[in-house]
Amino acid sequence: MNTPVAYIALGSNVGDSPSILRRAMDELEKLSHGRLVRSSLWQTTPVDCPPGSPLFVNAVVGLTPRPGETPESLLAKLQELEKEFGRQPKKMLNEARPLDLDLIAFGMEVRSTPQLTLPHPRAHLRKFVLQPLAEIAPALVLPGQTQTVSALLAGLTSDEAIRRLG
Repeated sequence: MNTPVAYIALGSNVGDSPSILRRAMDELEKLSHGRLVRSSLWQTTPVDCPPGSPLFVNAVVGLTPRPGETPESLLAKLQELEKEFGRQPKKMLNEARPLDLDLIAFGMEVRSTPQLTLPHPRAHLRKFVLQPLAEIAPALVLPGQTQTVSALLAGLTSDEAIRRLG
C-alpha cells in the first residue's frame, strides 16, 4: 500500500514572511513521517483580498502523514500551528495574516464537510498554489482533476504576478 502524501500550501503577508514560512516548514517537518518536500518561496500578488493588502510569500510542502493520521487530525494540527504563529480569528475574508496553512490534498482522499473540503476547492485555479506545487509534484493529478498540476498551471489564465524568491 502506498503511503499518501499531504500537500500543504503556506502563505504569509504580515511580518518577515520568508522567515515565517521557513520556520513553519521546520515545524511541519516535525509532523511528517518522512522527509518534508519543500518548494521554493514565491512572492505573489494578493488574490481576493481587501484593497491595499500586502504582497504574499507562498510555498507548498509535501508531508508524509504519520500512521493513523487523518485529514481532520492533520487539519487540527495545521490550525494550531497557525495560532502559534500569531494567527487571529478571521474578522474578514482573506485578511492579512502571519501564517496561513491550507490542506490542498491528502493522498486521493475526497471530503466535503463544514470543516474540510478535499481536495482544496480552488487550488486548481490559483497560480500561487499551482506554481510551487508544480515545482515539487509536477505529475500530480489532484482528485477530481484530469490534468497534472503542471498542465493546470500551463493552462491557467490569471493576472497573478509571481516571482521566485529562493
